[in-house]
Amino acid sequence: MAKRKKISLIGAGNIGGELARLVANTQLGDVVLFDIPAKENFAKGKALDLEQNSSVLGYDAKITGTSKWEDVAGSDVLIITAGIPRKPGQSRDDLVATNLPIIRDVANNAKKHCPDAFVIVISNPLDAMVYEYMKVTGCSKKKIAGMAGVLDSARFQLFIAREANVSIKDVRAMVLGGHGDDMVPVLSMCTINGVPVTQFIAKDKLNAIVERTRKGGGEIVNLMGTSAYYAPATSAVAMAEAYLLDQKRLLPVASYLEGEFGYKDLFMGVPAIVGGEGIEKIVEIPLTDEEKGMLAKSAASVQGIVDVVKKTPA
Repeated sequence: MAKRKKISLIGAGNIGGELARLVANTQLGDVVLFDIPAKENFAKGKALDLEQNSSVLGYDAKITGTSKWEDVAGSDVLIITAGIPRKPGQSRDDLVATNLPIIRDVANNAKKHCPDAFVIVISNPLDAMVYEYMKVTGCSKKKIAGMAGVLDSARFQLFIAREANVSIKDVRAMVLGGHGDDMVPVLSMCTINGVPVTQFIAKDKLNAIVERTRKGGGEIVNLMGTSAYYAPATSAVAMAEAYLLDQKRLLPVASYLEGEFGYKDLFMGVPAIVGGEGIEKIVEIPLTDEEKGMLAKSAASVQGIVDVVKKTPA
């Protein structure tokens, strides 16, 4: 008899709550909303509110709030948002000291209770956090990815659609590299339903859009006083859906590199096929010399943070 899939969300804050709503509403599976013991009642309250919402919207997913790892056991998908969100004036890298112990604790518990889950990391600094999770758990590189490229590409697509005055549905764009100010919006691959974006938008305007994309998260932090949560949650659910439904989607996600694009032992945003086996294939696309240079700069930034993480005692 078929059973609903189990999706566990580590962190019941803004992103966790929106993740729970999306997962339930799209009927992807049952939801476990997990947080630390001090926030267990908060997680339970949010879960109860969302379950009551099912009576109106008609979804059948069970939503559980908990602080017990035993309730996470056997999860098919694990989405990790745990950690402190950015505040105005902070970079993602500023969060290393705070969020590193959290990701290590999560990884140790996940290794024990749900070693076979497909893991999506959202916590910042993302590329270093997903690297540390894999290092601690020893999980397969196919079963772990960082959510960044989908979100960054979504921002890039929106800004292009607004500037070109076209439907967002027709914009095809991809952002690679680390999830930081050195990310690489790939203009050479950007089209509006197959037509090069350069036929719609002048070079100076495109350069401004690239810069706004790189600062997209910070723009929201400065406006709201905390990190974004609607678009990040939707982006992570798109990845989970691609895995659970074996959609074979080509998505820009932070994947473990073993020589692809010339980089090794590093998680960085690259195009990848996401399907029932997880990260099934990394797709190497041709880049211009300028884009290769930007990717090298982004990789160096990621490596710098990973080196800090490696030197930090467990």
